[in-house]
Amino acid sequence: MSWWQFFLFDDPNIRYVTIGCILITASAAAVGTFTFLRKKALIGDAIGHSILPGLAFGFLLSGVKNPIYLALGAFISGWLSILLIDFISNRSRIKQDTAIALILSVFFGFGIVLLTYIQSQGSAAQSGLDQYLFGKAAALVGQDLWVFGGIAFLILLTVLAFFKEFTLISFNREFALVQGLPVKRLDLILSSLTVLAIVAGIQAVGVVLIAAMLITPPAMARYWTPRIHTMLLLAVGFGSISGIAGAFVSYQAPNMPTGPWIVVVASFLAAISFLFGTEKGLLYQWRKKYRIAKRIDQEHVLKSLFHLQERNLDSTFADLKEQLHMNDRKLKTVLGKLIRQGFIRQEERRLHLSASGWHQAARVVRLHRLWELYLTEVLKKNPEQVHDEAEAIEHIISEETEAKLEAVLNYPSLDPHDSIIPR
Repeated sequence: MSWWQFFLFDDPNIRYVTIGCILITASAAAVGTFTFLRKKALIGDAIGHSILPGLAFGFLLSGVKNPIYLALGAFISGWLSILLIDFISNRSRIKQDTAIALILSVFFGFGIVLLTYIQSQGSAAQSGLDQYLFGKAAALVGQDLWVFGGIAFLILLTVLAFFKEFTLISFNREFALVQGLPVKRLDLILSSLTVLAIVAGIQAVGVVLIAAMLITPPAMARYWTPRIHTMLLLAVGFGSISGIAGAFVSYQAPNMPTGPWIVVVASFLAAISFLFGTEKGLLYQWRKKYRIAKRIDQEHVLKSLFHLQERNLDSTFADLKEQLHMNDRKLKTVLGKLIRQGFIRQEERRLHLSASGWHQAARVVRLHRLWELYLTEVLKKNPEQVHDEAEAIEHIISEETEAKLEAVLNYPSLDPHDSIIPR
């Protein structure tokens, strides 16, 4: 089968499966964004495993594998697990993570027992019921698509409708209470959406893996942006891509299960985000630390030249090296960059600060001496013991903090060692 035939969507089965996977993964990612922000990732895993007995009871009571009865049973079972987790953690000395592990294992074990019992009855109607463990998106057609796809669509609409409220209770619950928002009711809605998202995903991904689709997309989105709006869109986008990719793999290799491949693709995207994310990715963090280290080295060189010229001392390469304790190669690299930037002029062997270089150096010295004065005047520290602390913080003081320091210290002109604070 040619890969391009999949993207033509001529086959109705391909359309049904792909649309269903997109709706399910996108809705799970949308709700999972707020679950992730509220640091309740384990709740999703507990609900995912806890809906299994609800599925089994839904089948036992109806006698048919009707998606409406199965979804209703799964929803009740998932909600019951949330209530029990809250009851155990609030009414006993057992912590929430322990309560989650307890409910997860008990419900899942009970669900396996019920599935085994159903299979031992030999009913033809139970055929394929065990596929809810790991999902089978290929069966997501007809009534299944209408039920589970409709649930997913409802979830997306509800998230959009309550986006501001969910954002507020996720970041600042106390402020939401002060503003008069019905926080408990919003918690109830968000918990219900979480259960519904997991119920909607059991057909495609299965009860074992659906928690991954709840948390993985928002987790990888967080590595790309700090903004909640963008994070939600990215999470939905990553979830949708994972759903399409899982359906495509199953189309190309019919023996490959869709649900596990959706999770594999999501995990692969998460690894890429972990490495290359522009907000918290490892390479981004490394580059950011590298740039900060380079800037600090440059500021140390400028500050040392300022001190030498302030005391009318020679400012040759050897003098600078003696004051900084920097190796030759590193110092030459930093000096070369500062000379190219126009902060330092070199006349024969002597080094001089340019006007712009003096301005940069004076600000670092100013912040250093202001902080020393703050430590001695306000925090009452020994003037002989404040240099190292000021050396560490002089590179990160913002202009706003600088203005506050000046105001607190009544706009001083001298530091604790009677050195002039440059302006």
